[in-house]
Amino acid sequence: MHTRNLRTAVMLCAATALAAAIPVPASASAASPASAESRSSAHVVAVDCFSNAQVRPDDFLLACGDGNNRLIEIQWSHWGPTSAVGRALDAVNDCQPYCAAGKFHSYPVIVRLDRPETWNSHPELRQFTRLHLVYTDGTPAHTERVVTHELWD
Repeated sequence: MHTRNLRTAVMLCAATALAAAIPVPASASAASPASAESRSSAHVVAVDCFSNAQVRPDDFLLACGDGNNRLIEIQWSHWGPTSAVGRALDAVNDCQPYCAAGKFHSYPVIVRLDRPETWNSHPELRQFTRLHLVYTDGTPAHTERVVTHELWD
């Protein structure tokens, strides 16, 4: 009898895990404030160097010309219609003695995107136009603790 109960418990746990892993279509989910925010914020994007719209990107290139500065391992805690907030590592090339021979160093940062505006290339979308970084443990050479970047269109 004990084996049957154990087997049943294992099967129930497996079924629950499988059900949790199956995505639910947006049309099937109940309307709630959280799902309404998700739908509206899905139309607010971060535009990368290559004019690609991204929502909650894992990484984000900051130095489009030479690739010597990139946000990596971004973990978003909030992505909404007016702002997005997360934590990341800012990977910066020290360019010593010159950029091709330099080494990348990573600095933990808090990332905030804000000031959404209509994206000229895709008027159906809004794009964040400003990015703030707050360095939480050291900064790259000649860099302030808080940095603001205007994002491109």
